[in-house]
Amino acid sequence: MRYFSELYDSIALPDSNGTRAETVAVSVLYTVLAAAVTAIVIYGAFFGGITALILRSTFYSTVAMAGLLAFGLQARLGLERMALYLLALVAIIPGPYLWQSYFDIIMRGAMSTRLDEVMFVGVLAVTLVLVRKSLGWSLIVLLLVALLYAYFGYLIPGKYGHGGYDLARLTSTLVLSTEGFYGVPMGVAVEYIFLFSFLGTLLMATGAGQVFVDVARGLTGRVQGGPGLSAALSSALVGTINGSAVANVVTTGTFTIPLMKNVGYSARLAGAIEAAASSAGQILPPVMGAAAFLMAEIIGVPYSTIALAALVPGLLYVLALIVAVRLEAGKLNLPRDPDAGLKLLFETLKKRGYLLLPLIGIVYLMATGMTPTRAAVYCIMLALLISPWRKDTRIGLTGLLVVCRNTLFSTLPIVAAVAAAGGVIGVLNLTGMGLMVSSLITELGGGSIWAILLLTALASFILGMGLPTSAAYLLLAVLVAPALVRLGLPPIAAHMYIFYFGLVSAITPPVALAAYAAASISGAGANETAVESIRLGFVKLFVPFLFVTMPGILMLGSGAQIFLAIVLSTCAVVTLSIAFSGWLVRPMTWGERGLLVVATLLICWPTAVDSYDPLTLLARIAGLAIAGFTIFRLTTASSTKSVEAQVN
Repeated sequence: MRYFSELYDSIALPDSNGTRAETVAVSVLYTVLAAAVTAIVIYGAFFGGITALILRSTFYSTVAMAGLLAFGLQARLGLERMALYLLALVAIIPGPYLWQSYFDIIMRGAMSTRLDEVMFVGVLAVTLVLVRKSLGWSLIVLLLVALLYAYFGYLIPGKYGHGGYDLARLTSTLVLSTEGFYGVPMGVAVEYIFLFSFLGTLLMATGAGQVFVDVARGLTGRVQGGPGLSAALSSALVGTINGSAVANVVTTGTFTIPLMKNVGYSARLAGAIEAAASSAGQILPPVMGAAAFLMAEIIGVPYSTIALAALVPGLLYVLALIVAVRLEAGKLNLPRDPDAGLKLLFETLKKRGYLLLPLIGIVYLMATGMTPTRAAVYCIMLALLISPWRKDTRIGLTGLLVVCRNTLFSTLPIVAAVAAAGGVIGVLNLTGMGLMVSSLITELGGGSIWAILLLTALASFILGMGLPTSAAYLLLAVLVAPALVRLGLPPIAAHMYIFYFGLVSAITPPVALAAYAAASISGAGANETAVESIRLGFVKLFVPFLFVTMPGILMLGSGAQIFLAIVLSTCAVVTLSIAFSGWLVRPMTWGERGLLVVATLLICWPTAVDSYDPLTLLARIAGLAIAGFTIFRLTTASSTKSVEAQVN
């Protein structure tokens, strides 16, 4: 009995408004469904052989049922609770129904019957409620507008109108095929997102997250302002295995933010450093955010290609953050961390370094050509094998069930988002609106690549504010990316561009969820924390424009182009970081900061990185000279003053 009591305490759902018996029943069923989803995903990833429509519909039905049960338990009104429980029963039907009827659907060419149409209405209702409860209204409005446009398109005059699509046609496209709710986005959710989220949650449960924190402290702790540098590195490293900025803030911020405040960082700056560092996980390989897997599927390249392309921009982001944090520490004259240093690093690696083996393994396996899904399964097995080596990292049956439950918690909003986004994309493809919007952007830009880039950045930012990163990226990939590709950008550069601007809302008002989460821990104002995090994480706004003139930072082009792009972009990021900080050995004047900004713009002269025309060469040489002279003058002037003071 004691075991079952402890098991229930571990899996009990939070925020329950039901009776004790109801809470127990729903919590147990939720955990069973989470375990079932995990089994389906791992089986499909390792063995394959399950038809896409069957796998995706079964996955979505199970996740949706679990989510609606959890939301039902949280409902305060008894009538609302019962409605959500009934809808949960509706949610579980489409998966088994499509499984049982699959061959019949194939034989009739996916032409819908009256029962199929009822099924479509049920799936739509489930999706709308699930999105509303987990994400809000933005995606609901988009989906409903798309469906109304598809149905009443015959009422719209001109080229944006169409003949209209009735319920039967919508059912055939959105439910009976892999073009709608069960389209590519849902496929990525079941094949990649849930699987890698499970791996990340499992690694966090074994203590790998704390290993990252201690390794970062060991590397940076003896440097001035070490706790800030430790926070930046550890949060970025932990982010590589969970891919969620907000979850990362909540996980590592509870430790790093108080530590930074204790050594002298202000509450605002401590929260901003944590928010900026935590959002690095979405752009850093090997396990990036969900949108990275979607990108690989949409472009049609291996995920390892996307991860390799994201490596240098991600490292530039971390570099800029580390430079900014170190300069802030010098400006505030902060102390070093006396408990950190190489001794802590060696002790951590000696005692708990083995916990990093799964992460090292997944990088190695993908580098040798293994598919990401199979590599993830092998690394899950490795994590389970090594976890019993120490008592405090051991994962028993209860711990494994908790990992399954927590994975479902973290991925539920993403699954809801990709279902709704899949519906919108299905309508855009059915009506041809996607191509028309892409043409409209090209027309508004007047054929100017920079005007179109600015319009694209604005559209990406606006969608990123109202939607999860994965949903925003999906819509932008259909609506905007084709316009950029048509202008001559490589597909990876075009998709990375919208990807970066779609996820920057994690640290930019009015949304800034990561910054607001950090502010709630630090005690600083939410908006002031967000503004500070923008200053620290400016690379997300700056680097995407370099994808156009310096695609070498995405590992595209010849060896010389890649080398020049990396060198020039690194110089630009460092000089801009110093300019934004306003301090280098001593406080800088506005004139000196302005010179560094001008130098950065000249270094990033908007022509091809290997262009040798006189104007480009003059601009870049002048930029490097101005930056070098300004930095040399700042450092030597300070040294001279210091020597004179000692002589006197």
